[in-house]
Amino acid sequence: MASLKELKGRINSVKSTQKITKAKQMVAAAKLRKAQAAAEAARPYASRLSEVVASLASTVLVGEGSPPLLGGTGRDQVHLLVVANSDRGLCGAFNANIVKAARVKANELLAQGKTVLFYLIGRKGRPIIRREYPDAILGMYDTTGVREPGFDEAEGIADELLALFAARQFDVAHLVYARFRSALVQEPTVQQIIPVPTPKAVVSDGAVVEYEPDEETILAELLPRYLRTQLFGALLENLASEQGASMTAMDNATRNAGDLIKKLTIQYNRSRQAAITTELIEIIAGAEAL
Repeated sequence: MASLKELKGRINSVKSTQKITKAKQMVAAAKLRKAQAAAEAARPYASRLSEVVASLASTVLVGEGSPPLLGGTGRDQVHLLVVANSDRGLCGAFNANIVKAARVKANELLAQGKTVLFYLIGRKGRPIIRREYPDAILGMYDTTGVREPGFDEAEGIADELLALFAARQFDVAHLVYARFRSALVQEPTVQQIIPVPTPKAVVSDGAVVEYEPDEETILAELLPRYLRTQLFGALLENLASEQGASMTAMDNATRNAGDLIKKLTIQYNRSRQAAITTELIEIIAGAEAL
């Protein structure tokens, strides 16, 4: 049985941990408001850009003359999974869920006889993927020194992916990230980004539209921007999801610490009372012996 000194030390240690988790929860809650606003503000732009790409792509015949980002390499053998994780922990199962979704997609492709490669963003998901797929890491993008990944990081990632695609290192790329729903719900999402999937065209109102320059030239300029926008939106969704998961995890940790403090305090009081009772019995027994 633990001594009174040990119990008191454990109580003080748990109280210190509780202060840290409470502070982390408050910081995550403050950051969540900003991150959620940024993610929600980016969605209309990405949606409108998708509509523009859909309108243009519906007039272009996908084939040899179409832009590479739209027509692809003509093969469907090598698939690249772009896995976006965070650089920080203390956010519950946020990173584990993203890695799990990537593993499910990878195993599905491997079962179809495809070759699977990985491009890793953030450092938290790297150990698991490196351990299970040691020879499948095509590239990594380090965001360790970045406080909050933004458009510059999305542009850098897009440029590297475009260079790898131009070098025919892969045929199809899928983006794996967490889509923010609420502070309690972050949905792991797998989305094809290269070649750009042709969205459903917007229903035309019958108007005749003439493009200057031609549709292929516009798409060649617009598709890389579309890719950067998708990556930027995914980073914003990931950031909001990370803060939501962190806030929830730290709230649970704070509650658990409070429950543990109560249990240890009861144990401490009982042990203290037992010690006092033992001392009284010894004193009374000694007095009666005299």
